[in-house]
Amino acid sequence: MQKIKNIIFDYGNVIFEIDFRITQNALAQLGIPNIENFFGHKGHDNLFSDLETGAITPAQFREGIRLAASNSGLSDEEIDAAWNSLLIGVPKNVHDVLLAVKKNYRTFLLSNTNQIHYDYIMDYLKKEYEVDNNDHLFEKAYYSQLMLLRKPNVEIFEQVIRENNLIPAETLFIDDSPQHLVGAEKAGLHTLLMTENPKDLGAFLERNGIKL
Repeated sequence: MQKIKNIIFDYGNVIFEIDFRITQNALAQLGIPNIENFFGHKGHDNLFSDLETGAITPAQFREGIRLAASNSGLSDEEIDAAWNSLLIGVPKNVHDVLLAVKKNYRTFLLSNTNQIHYDYIMDYLKKEYEVDNNDHLFEKAYYSQLMLLRKPNVEIFEQVIRENNLIPAETLFIDDSPQHLVGAEKAGLHTLLMTENPKDLGAFLERNGIKL
């Protein structure tokens, strides 16, 4: 990838390990039926998209979970615990890999996330890595709930391109969700599907021609 000068990274299951099955089980235990349709990797209820784009507040999201579970007695803590069970953590070597990549490319983070997960992740990073956020790893970090947009909408990629004066033909986007690559390609970006566990990010990048 000699012509690549810029790399945009997804977060979940590229950098930060997540497990949809754990959260599916946790939400099912709250009483939500048809969990595969309600929350999955390739599709989910609009409740999650609305949270990720800031269209609803965390409080409204929790009310939506109570409604889906037909259980008005669920506490905020129970709901947040089930929702945050998705988040496993960042493997020990990954931040070093990202810092190495940053020396050779302009790098950015573009994550579909939400305020509940964001708060959990920031707390995790402080406890586990003694950093306040991801800002030192990238030129700029973008989060969907702050942008009021989410992948795979082409507009979210176009915003990152525009704000940083990126040339799409020189920019690579890496994500573990095939549907997100479609939006990136519409914006003219090169794309790469992450097929490894985040702990293997360095080897994955090197196999695909990214210089560390």
